[in-house]
Amino acid sequence: MLEKMAYKELLSHAFDIPISVTYWDGSIATYGEGTPNIAITFKKEISLKSMTSEPTLVLAEAYMNGEIEIDGSIQELITSAFRTDHSFLTNNPFLKHLPSISHSEKNSERDIQKHYDIGNEFYRLWLDKTMTYSCAYFEHDNDTLEEAQLNKDRHIIHKLNPESGKRLLDIGSGWGTLLFMAAEEFGLNATGVTLSQEQYDYTQEQIKARHLESKVSVLLEDYREVDDKYDYVTSVGMFEHVGKENLGLYFNKVKDLLKPNGRALIHGITGQHEGAGVDPFLNKYIFHGGYIPNVAENLRHVMDSGLQLTDLETLRRHYQRTLEIWYSNYNGVIDQVREKYGVPFSRMWSLYLQACAGAFESGNIDVIQYLLTNAPSGTGLPMTRQYVYQNEV
Repeated sequence: MLEKMAYKELLSHAFDIPISVTYWDGSIATYGEGTPNIAITFKKEISLKSMTSEPTLVLAEAYMNGEIEIDGSIQELITSAFRTDHSFLTNNPFLKHLPSISHSEKNSERDIQKHYDIGNEFYRLWLDKTMTYSCAYFEHDNDTLEEAQLNKDRHIIHKLNPESGKRLLDIGSGWGTLLFMAAEEFGLNATGVTLSQEQYDYTQEQIKARHLESKVSVLLEDYREVDDKYDYVTSVGMFEHVGKENLGLYFNKVKDLLKPNGRALIHGITGQHEGAGVDPFLNKYIFHGGYIPNVAENLRHVMDSGLQLTDLETLRRHYQRTLEIWYSNYNGVIDQVREKYGVPFSRMWSLYLQACAGAFESGNIDVIQYLLTNAPSGTGLPMTRQYVYQNEV
């Protein structure tokens, strides 16, 4: 009885929308005003101690194992939790005391391979054919995901205002789409660097298939080991992997890789509030070693490195839409995922994609593009932003 009363106290303050809860003993309660569109069913009792110490991890594992069912939109549920100031899901003092995580080169390689080397076949099931696993850029309401991913790469390269024949390095180059565009559309000599064997192999195959051997190369190594100078540096979805303790090193390395007056476009998930930057569920199952810095933190490191900020653009709504499309694609093939990888894995990724969409929808996290110069701000660029858009249609 006391346990149920404590659950009521927790859940009645967790969301700003009405929800229906069916407990392990079959009793049903409704929390919030109005008719619920979301129903949560606990198939077994979960101890309050674990619920309140690491709630996202404990509840996610219970969902993965079928001990909790959710009828309705998980995205809507997570968005509601992030909108609620005193939700036990998001306002948890435990997160402030998470143990530090090593981001040595060996550990970084392990973390990247855990996430990206699940296998290209898994990602190919629900990504678009560019195999791009980062925020797309929707210039038009009717853009397909593939069009929006190409828009994103083109938008990034346009911001650099590049000159044909010059050198570009892409840190964390993924499956290589930005590299291919840089060479084919902009005439750049492009080099990528990745720690993922799967991404490296795929990129090498595409370089040969596109006959780009003289224009594009890819390195299978830690970005910290790259020892060369480039006119331009890009990095998409990378600094989230380097760890809090290495953010300064990361921006210092970007500066070190740039020639004098060189430019960098850094694109990554960024908080716009003083959050923990880590989540136990994501760290254990999805985003191994991940840390999401806030915008003030990144800008401090930019200033300390000696780089200068030239432009900053937020793309939160674009990532929300990207995730919604990914989830729709994923949900369409979930039977295949379940058959190949098992039920807990399939439910884990379903939860992850929907929860991330909710986190962006609520503004709990954002994605920001930082245009940086290894010179006084704006060096080598036109006086207005118009140059970025004049070739985008």
